[in-house]
Amino acid sequence: MQFDSTLLKQCRFLAGPTGCGKSETALALAKQIDVEVVALDSMSLYRGMDIGTAKASSSMQNSVPHHLIDVIEPHQEYSVADYVSTAAVVCSEIVARGKIPLFAGGTGLYLRAVLRGVFDGPAADWEFRRRLEGEAAANTPEFLHGRLREVDPTSAERLHPNDQRRVIRALEVFHITGRPLSAQQSERPAPLDERPRHVHWLSPPRDWLRQRIDARVLAMIDEGLVDEVRRLLSATHPMSRTARQALGYKEVIDHLDGHATLEEAIETIQRRTRQFAKRQHTWFRNLEECTAVEITGREQPDELAERLLNAAGS
Repeated sequence: MQFDSTLLKQCRFLAGPTGCGKSETALALAKQIDVEVVALDSMSLYRGMDIGTAKASSSMQNSVPHHLIDVIEPHQEYSVADYVSTAAVVCSEIVARGKIPLFAGGTGLYLRAVLRGVFDGPAADWEFRRRLEGEAAANTPEFLHGRLREVDPTSAERLHPNDQRRVIRALEVFHITGRPLSAQQSERPAPLDERPRHVHWLSPPRDWLRQRIDARVLAMIDEGLVDEVRRLLSATHPMSRTARQALGYKEVIDHLDGHATLEEAIETIQRRTRQFAKRQHTWFRNLEECTAVEITGREQPDELAERLLNAAGS
């Protein structure tokens, strides 16, 4: 599945690790150019998962149109191919209104898929999946991740052990085809003249980002993350495995199940979020189409917006 290259070249992209100020910078950009924001985030797709995903606030969404937020219920699944196909429709509608689609978020897999296309792969082997899910339930998340490391170390390096759905899919593709998923996901960057010109990511100092992340996790707890998780768990339909494994939600669920104190859950969320930010940094740094915009953390959003506009001759 591939984005139309003509449409793609009319889009802008603002990526970066969690907590670096992408949302505020996107709003500042909207003051200077006529954009509508397309969320580049795999978790803000879920309705009701607001606090833990740092979803754009109602005031943000009211000031600038946002898309691909609150698309599915927490019990539903949503593939990368689903995201790309929906994003293509949304971007076509934005361009038809005479505006610019601005992808903003931190899900590197989605960014790569939009820029390069998606490998659909073989149909699901549900018996194999159920067997792996049973093995996962009886062991730690590292169990299946270790199996993946043996057959597809490249995919294992890219996927977190807690991302069970994608770990199982990678094992499933190897099981069906006999070839690693990473060897088949060989989509290459488009030629230079076919790429969008405005693909940037904010690269902050790690010490500054660490402090931002730790403070933001505490703010999420103060805003009611624990109560939000309680509401999700009490819903008619149980949260999907993917939603339950989301960063922040998994740890609070463990706390509510009596496996950790709230203080322990907070520390675990902070640590895992810092680890996630490091992986995001590596992902964007290694994506050829993506240009780093080094920041100090002291800049105001308007200043960053101005730098982004000047970065590619806007």
